[in-house]
Amino acid sequence: MTFLDQLQTAERQNGSLLCVGLDPEPAKFPAAYRGDASKIYDFCAAIVEATADLVSAFKPQIAYFAAHRAEDQLERLMAHMRATAPHVPIILDAKRGDIGSTAEQYAKEAFERYGADAVTLSPFMGWDSVQPYLKYHGKGAFLLCRTSNPGGDDFQNQRLLTVPGQPTLFEHIAALAQGPWNQNGQLGLVVGATYPSEIERVRAVAPTLPLLIPGVGAQGGDAAATVKAGWRHAKDSMNSTTGPVIVNSSRAVLYASSGADFAQAARNEALRTRTLLEEARLLTFGSL
Repeated sequence: MTFLDQLQTAERQNGSLLCVGLDPEPAKFPAAYRGDASKIYDFCAAIVEATADLVSAFKPQIAYFAAHRAEDQLERLMAHMRATAPHVPIILDAKRGDIGSTAEQYAKEAFERYGADAVTLSPFMGWDSVQPYLKYHGKGAFLLCRTSNPGGDDFQNQRLLTVPGQPTLFEHIAALAQGPWNQNGQLGLVVGATYPSEIERVRAVAPTLPLLIPGVGAQGGDAAATVKAGWRHAKDSMNSTTGPVIVNSSRAVLYASSGADFAQAARNEALRTRTLLEEARLLTFGSL
């Protein structure tokens, strides 16, 4: 089963556009675990178990594990996610971007060591820094396109005067990903929820690509505006799309409670967000 197959299966089975990001910060753990990096696996595994039937994907952020020398815990967590929710794809948030020979090693890390179904990449070193990941049949690669941080304007929103039509850099990346770079149908794009009008511009350029959209929840992105901008129904169908959206929430779910009920509180927040996204999807369908 390819990444896209997994994504569509999870979306249908769990009735969800929600991705839960796993960004473990021991200083924010509930009281029983607080400050203890050896509990990263235990904390994340509890979140996974509490939300596995509510999500279309999980997205562990590798830096939060590596900073605490917890790569072994990430390996255990990846195995646990595959056992607990085998139908839910795992996107390794690594934002790698390097020349071909180094990219080959990063691809091996993501797909062979950790067994991820997809990975996030920085495309700014060009095609040869992306190509090694696409040699893994059925795996997905999400290119940073229009990110949610304010500093994204420094480069992503600049116009390319030498390209016909003078698109912004993020529009040019979207066009490459939709077109010549997407040789095996494995690419997607990362577009921040804090810029819904620009999600819409990306969707216009890349109508069929999956969009990974962080920024809903603690970062202030609007769930309804995000879905309206990115979701496109296929042939007037309420339950299928021409281009999937994967809406990520991390801190709002992970740290919904600092008490012993943290897993239940995470579930409640994930359920609330899933419902908001589903309502927005239905409203979008109704506006056709």
